[in-house]
Parts: sequence; structure tokens; C-alpha cells
Amino acid sequence: MTAIDYIAPHFPRLNLDELAQYFADERVWLKVSEDNHAEIKQILISAHYVLQTHDRLCVEISNHGEDPVNTNWTTVWENHELLAIYKPPLLPVSRTTRNLYGTLISLVRRHSPWTQAQLLHRLDTETSGLILLAKNSYADKKWKKNFERLMQGKIYHAWVFGRPSWNEMTLECEISEREDSAIRSRMYVVENGVTDYKNPKFSKTHFQVIRNDGARTLVECRLFTGKKHQIRAHLAYLGYPIVGDKIYAFDGLYYLKRFQGPLTAEDFRILGSEHHLLKAVRLELCIEKDSIQIIELK
Repeated sequence: MTAIDYIAPHFPRLNLDELAQYFADERVWLKVSEDNHAEIKQILISAHYVLQTHDRLCVEISNHGEDPVNTNWTTVWENHELLAIYKPPLLPVSRTTRNLYGTLISLVRRHSPWTQAQLLHRLDTETSGLILLAKNSYADKKWKKNFERLMQGKIYHAWVFGRPSWNEMTLECEISEREDSAIRSRMYVVENGVTDYKNPKFSKTHFQVIRNDGARTLVECRLFTGKKHQIRAHLAYLGYPIVGDKIYAFDGLYYLKRFQGPLTAEDFRILGSEHHLLKAVRLELCIEKDSIQIIELK
């Protein structure tokens, strides 16, 4: 693979001509260690240099700005292979089209001893709560192939609009994106008579009301499957979208409105929050046979 082909996916906002200019301006180089590792040299390369195994490629980025994020992550639990971390809302777990450094995995690698930490699963950017990481590549390889056995349960808390007519219920259905959706990432419960579903997948969530607070209700959500936007799509389908959810509350009005400009204070007042109020509060792990490790937010 050539150097320009390798870096192109990492800079989705730049076209190939703009990336080629980086090479012409001598802003891309290899970092090479001498045999004694005491000195590191920088070797300029062309856009069409063919990368070799173990090459370390460096790119100088000018005028790079990132969206501000909440960096107050904390370690909740760990053993010799795994980390359970609290992720604050509005912190992406990994690289986005805008944020390269302001991500959970980048922060963990820079500010902990675990410089090779890997995500074992994901949370949406606006979702807060517990997320499980492997401390190194060995643990990542070991547990990713055994993840279904490892992750025995995940529980979330969600504040929703309205007062559900039930105290508890289980929803089992297929969910999918739709070809005709104005929001490409939005998931829908598959219903008879609609033919525009892209790739329906089975999903199951159990819901239980914890308490009511005026026009809002706190609901416990236990996942039995882990599909994209599962809890958010299920609750919206049931008629109780999550407070602050720009995609699923108000039929996505405020998600689409952001393309015309920033949301206003009045918009956030109507939404009820600047981010959706969904938090992962409990992980149930099977690390050793016949025992379950419970990790909870207090």
C-alpha cells in the first residue's frame, strides 16, 4: 500500500490532491530508529512510497481543530487484562471525522500505563457509563473472540419522555435502517407492509420502570442483544423516546436542524438535555467459569 492510500481514510475531509500537497510540502515522513535506538531519524517520503511492515508514518497537521469533549473518564474496575471505564457523555469512544485526539481510547492510551488498550465494545458518543477495554493486544485478541461468553449482561438507565403504561415489559423484534429515512443512521422496528429496510436484525430488550418524575420516567433497560441504537429505537417505537435524543425524539427534527446551524438554548430546553440521557450502569462479566463479576456505577 502506498503512503497516500494509507493516510487517506484517516483524513476523510481532504481529497487526494490536498493530501498530495502534504507530501510536496514535506509534511509527511518516516520515523526511523538507529540500531542502538539512541537516535531517531526522520526520512521524507513521496506520496507513492510503498509502506513496509513496522514503518512509522508521521504527518504534520496544520490548523487542526477538534470539537470540545468531556475528558473526565475514570477507571471503575480492573484486573490484569481488562479495564472497566466510566465514559462521560459527549466523548466519542474512537476517532471520528473531526476528533483524532479527543476520544476515549486516545485519552486512555495517553494518560494511563495501557498504551495499547483496545475497545472491546462501543458506546454512542452521547451515551455515558461503563465500557470495557482490553489492556493490551494479547488481551484484546483473547477476549474479542470470546466476547459473547465474557459479556453476560449489560444494564442501562434511561430517562424517557412520558409515563409508560406498563411497569415492565420485554420487546423482541427486528430493527433496521431504512432506505427512505431522512436520517441514514436511524434504526426502525421492522413492521409489516414496509419494504425499505436495509438489513433487519433480531433485537431484544427488557424494560422496567424505576420511578416517575413528573413528565419523565427513569427506566432500567437490560440488553439481550447489542444492536446499533437498540435501546433508543425500542423506546421510541414504544412511544417513550429518551430525553435529549436528537435522532429519536421529535421524529429527528433537532438532528436535522443541526445541518442548518447550531441548536439554540430553546431547542435544548425542548429536548430536555444537551445530550441524550442514557447511561450504561452495570456490566456482568464471566471471566472465570461458573462465576460472574458484577461491575456497577454507584
